Formats: sequence, structure tokens, C-alpha cells
Amino acid sequence: MPNYRYQVKTTAGDLQIGVLAADSVATAASVLRNQGHRVVSVSPVLSGASSSGLGARLAEINAGKPKQRHVLEFTTQLAVMIRAGINLRAALDGIADQTEHPNFKKIIIGLKTDVESGKQFSEALARHPKLFGPLYINMTRASEMSGSFSKMLDRISGYIAQEIETRKMVVGASIYPGVIGTMAVAVTIFLLTFVLPKFRAVFQGKEEVLPWATKFLMGLSDFMVNYWYFVIAAILLVIGSIYAVAKTEVGGWWFDKMRLTVPVVKGMFRALYIGRSLHTMGQLINAGVPMLDTLAITGDISGNRMYKAMWRSVYSSVKQGKKIAQPLQKTGLLPQAVGQMIAAGEESGKLGEVLDEISAYYQKQLREKIKAVTSMIEPIMIILMGSVVGFIAMAIILPIFKMSSLVK
Repeated sequence: MPNYRYQVKTTAGDLQIGVLAADSVATAASVLRNQGHRVVSVSPVLSGASSSGLGARLAEINAGKPKQRHVLEFTTQLAVMIRAGINLRAALDGIADQTEHPNFKKIIIGLKTDVESGKQFSEALARHPKLFGPLYINMTRASEMSGSFSKMLDRISGYIAQEIETRKMVVGASIYPGVIGTMAVAVTIFLLTFVLPKFRAVFQGKEEVLPWATKFLMGLSDFMVNYWYFVIAAILLVIGSIYAVAKTEVGGWWFDKMRLTVPVVKGMFRALYIGRSLHTMGQLINAGVPMLDTLAITGDISGNRMYKAMWRSVYSSVKQGKKIAQPLQKTGLLPQAVGQMIAAGEESGKLGEVLDEISAYYQKQLREKIKAVTSMIEPIMIILMGSVVGFIAMAIILPIFKMSSLVK
């Protein structure tokens, strides 16, 4: 007889989770109703053979790694269940049962096992640092000490939701120029490899009257048609070299600095890094995480090596007994007004609230900067695409006009 995992509301209003053997889902639900419970969910429990079979393994591979949205859903559900009075072990068990992502389901079951063995929840989370991250782990650890677990989970889910929204905005801003750029490259390749070769017979034997642009494009077209594999290899080599250089410390530092100096996008990236850093710092301070840990985590999450170095310098200064605002005002990476507001927050003892207000302002600034960048890139890309296509068209049309005038 198969087993079914259920969630029911008792007559007292408590949520109860368990496993029941029955002939079918309908039978299991009927048994639970006869016991006076209100059925929330009933789902079959997979047997060990089916869960460890080839199909389950393929499902895990296809599912890939858990994403931030899975962590957000998990945190939100856990906060609701803890607030409803369900103990942590039962809450993790219920969430694991409802999780469809196979790899994330394994992680949640592992968290439940660690909690059952006597570990703190933050210790169990620390076994998955890439998925949950230092902010999640440290805020959870702080809530375990203060006893405000459900409120802290709400705060964490709000932070993750804002990070996901920020990432979507940045990615969305790059989609349009990416599409236009791809179209420009595709049209150029089509003209050089399919259109220009058609005119070779027309221009054959008349090379002395051809303008330099036509000669250059015809030579480039011949090279791309006859040695296309060299072109592909060169493109892959350039992309691989850029990727390899970006992974090095020196190359990564150069790319991070370039993001803050390129005229069109520097304002957007500056708003992104400042908003993310101060939002992270504010959340950690409000959660009661020690200041040195807060500064270390803020630097790691900032997303730019220059800002990471700035927060490390602040960490060293605070470790020596100095205040946060003093080294921040010397870096030049934060506006002077931000440094003054942070100094005022330190003096008043409301630094967490001040940081939340500043980060909210920069979140709004980021939206405006993204709109501005998108509106600026659109005409630039259109002009570039039109210039390339126009240059190729003129290189084809001009010699035809010139030859026709010579015939007359």
C-alpha cells in the first residue's frame, strides 16, 4: 500500500504534517477528514527505487543548480510556517515535500537532517555557502541569538527579492543593445559572404577604377568566404582571451574600473554598487550582526573590486577603533553627501535606518539610470548599424555608377 505525505489543519487551528498509508489520494484525504482535520495537501511519497532511478537522476541533471528564486520561495515559506507555530524540523519536512526542484529538495532534506542531529540552522546553512551566502547565514545566526527567527526570515526574503529585481533590471537593460548588436553583426556577415561575391563578375578586370572601399570589402569578403574557419577561430580566441583575462586579479580589476569610468554606463554601475553595498550593510546592522562581520560581508557582496577594497579599508579602520564615515569620505567612491549621512547615522545611533533610506534612494536612481542608458544606447546602436550597412552599400553602388559613366 503506497504512502502519502499530508498537511492538515487540526481543530485547534495548528498545521500538522505526517505520512499515511492508503489505497489512493482520495482515500487518504477521506481518512484525514474523518479524523476531524481540514486537509491542506496530500501527495504520494516516492519509493527509494523510483527516487534513485535513472529518471530521477536525469531530472536532477536537467534541473541544474538551484537559483536565487528557489531560495526566495524557500525563505518565504519557512517564515510563514515558523510564524504559524510549526517547529523548524516539521517546516523543513513540509517544504521539502512540496519542492519540485530535485537538487534543491536534496539540500532542504540535508538541512532537516542537520537540524535533527542537533545543529543550529545557521550551521546547516553554512554547509551550502554558495547557495545561501554569508548574509543569509549571518542574519540567521543573529536571529537565533535574539529569538526573532520569523521576522529575520521576512527581512532576508525581502533582501533576496530586491536583489533579484535589481539583477533583472540590469540584465533587461543589456538585452536591447545585445539584440541590435547581434543583428548588426549578422547583417554585416550576410552582406560580406552572400551579397558581395555576386558582384565579383561585375567588377572582374576593372580593379583599377574601383574605389579603395570596394577593394577593401572585396578582399575582406574573399577572406571570409575562403578562410571562414580562421575567422571563427579568431573570434573564439578573442572571446576566450577576454574571459581568461577577466578571471585574473589584474584583468578583473581593470574591467571593474572600466565599468566606473565609461561615460555611458558609469552612472548606472555606480548606483548599482552603492545601493547594493549600503542595502546589505543596513540589513546586517539591523539584524544585529557584529560591525566587523558586517563590513567584511558588505565588501564581498558589493560586486566590484574597487568597492571591495574600499570596504576592506573601512574594516581595517574600524578594527583600529575609528568610525565608519572617516575612511569612506577619503575614497572618492561614495558621494560626499552619503559620507555625511553615514556620519550622522553613527552619531545618532540610527545607522541602520539611515543606510536603508540611502539604499532605497539609490535603488530608485538605478532604475532611472537604466532607463537613461537604454535610451542613449538605442540611437547609438542604430547609427552604428546604419553606418556599417551604408558603407557596404556605397562601396557596391559607387563603382557601378562610375563604370556606367565611363561607358557613356
